Amino acid sequence: MTTTPKRPAKAKPPAKVARVFPTLGLEILLIQASGGPVCGVDEAGRGPWAGPVSAGAVILNPDDLPEGIDDSKALTHARREALEIEIKARAVAWGVGSASVEEIAELNILHATGLAMCRAIEALSVQPVAALVDGNYRFKLPCEVRTVVGGDGLSLSIAAASILAKTARDRLMVELDAEYPGYGFAGHKGYNAPVHSAALKALGPCPAHRRSWAPIRALLEI
Repeated sequence: MTTTPKRPAKAKPPAKVARVFPTLGLEILLIQASGGPVCGVDEAGRGPWAGPVSAGAVILNPDDLPEGIDDSKALTHARREALEIEIKARAVAWGVGSASVEEIAELNILHATGLAMCRAIEALSVQPVAALVDGNYRFKLPCEVRTVVGGDGLSLSIAAASILAKTARDRLMVELDAEYPGYGFAGHKGYNAPVHSAALKALGPCPAHRRSWAPIRALLEI
C-alpha cells in the first residue's frame, strides 16, 4: 500500500502590526505634572550637507485639533503644507526657529539644533512650562524638557512641530536654490543625492554648504 506524501502546510503570512498614530496622551500627563502649557518640539535638517537646521514648537488646542497631524516624514509635501496652515491657524501658539550654516560650524550640529529649538520656543506667543522633545537628548531649553524617543509618531504636539520645522526649512532651501543655482537645493533640500554629489564635483562647495561635513571637507582638500 502506497501513501501520498502530505504537502507541507503553507506558512501563514506575518500578522500586520497596526500603525500607532500620535495622540495627546503624553501632553495630558505632562500638563497634569507641570501645571501649565506644554509644547511639542522637533527639528528638521540635522543631517544634510547644506543649509540651516530648523525647529518647530507647538502648543495645540485639544478642543480644536487639525485632522491628520502625523510625523512629517509620513506625509506628502502637499499634505504637510496644508497642515502647516491649519496648525498655525488653530494652535494655542506656534513658533519656528533656525540656526545658520555659520552657527552650525561654530557650535557643532547638536548645539546648533538646541539653539534652533530655543528660538522656536521663544517665538511662542504663550510660553510653555514644559516641552516634549523628539529624541533622547535633553537640550537646554527655556523650560522643563521631557525627551520622547520616536516622539513624532507618538505625540501630536511633536508631530505638529515636525511639520512646521520641515515646511519652514524646505522654503529656506528653495530660497538657497535661487541664490546658489546649479546644486538642486530645491529638490534634495541639501541632503546627499547623486545630483548633489555631481554638482559639488563640478562647481565646488558654495557658502550654503556645511564645510565641516566630511564630504564637503574632502572636496575642499583636493
